[in-house]
Amino acid sequence: MRNLLFHEIHQTSRLSVKEVNEVLKEFDLYSSQWSVLFCLKQFGAMTQKEIWQYLNVEAPTVTRTIARLEESRWVMRREGEDKRARIVVLSDRAERLMPQIEQRITELEERLLARLTDEEQRQLIELLRKIGVEPEEKDVRND
Repeated sequence: MRNLLFHEIHQTSRLSVKEVNEVLKEFDLYSSQWSVLFCLKQFGAMTQKEIWQYLNVEAPTVTRTIARLEESRWVMRREGEDKRARIVVLSDRAERLMPQIEQRITELEERLLARLTDEEQRQLIELLRKIGVEPEEKDVRND
């Protein structure tokens, strides 16, 4: 049963990423980049460390993703109070385009979840949050 469960989670995740990448093509973005933009939209300015901890992704991967986002003018990095910490913020361009991107993502989400009731969607979120790392370890911003 466990192998089947993780297989289904993996397959659903792959499908979701593929579909999100299709939606994001219009903006020259990928799902990994969207994850960073989503964090910044949700929480405001964050350090690179806060981003990789929240996303549960290796630091070098997030650093590369942020560098690409900075090159394409989606984010800006600045020094924090601690000179070693880099603060990442959405650019003016990103702030302007985020409503369009969020609308496309919302439309995709509604399409992918159309067969689930609102209650089933809430249950799914709750169940997914129970898998893996304890919430207090992962939620760096207490969302």
